[in-house]
Amino acid sequence: QVQLVESGGGLVQAGGSLRLSCAFSERTFTTYLRAWFRQAPGKEREFVGRITWGSGRTYYADSVKGRFAISRDEAENTVYLQMNSLKPEDTAVYYCAAARAYGLPWGYWGQGTQVTVSS
Repeated sequence: QVQLVESGGGLVQAGGSLRLSCAFSERTFTTYLRAWFRQAPGKEREFVGRITWGSGRTYYADSVKGRFAISRDEAENTVYLQMNSLKPEDTAVYYCAAARAYGLPWGYWGQGTQVTVSS
């Protein structure tokens, strides 16, 4: 069964940076869309941003626009979430997800990686 595997979480001070990675367990498997979500304690999971695999076009939630950037490495079949100017309110478990097309559900999810931003 194909899975998404994330890495790169950790503890960082406010104002710092982290980069998360997400790859399919099968290197040759890919999908049209990849995205990042996050879930803070006691809150619902929220959308962070997405990337269209072919064009590289990105879209972000207002809460992270200008601070976070999603990119892809086609050769490695990996998506990255570069997080800059981190704030304590960015503390959450971050999940990557994938969908085969617009309008289809996010059918693939990673296990999540913890990001903690200290003040």
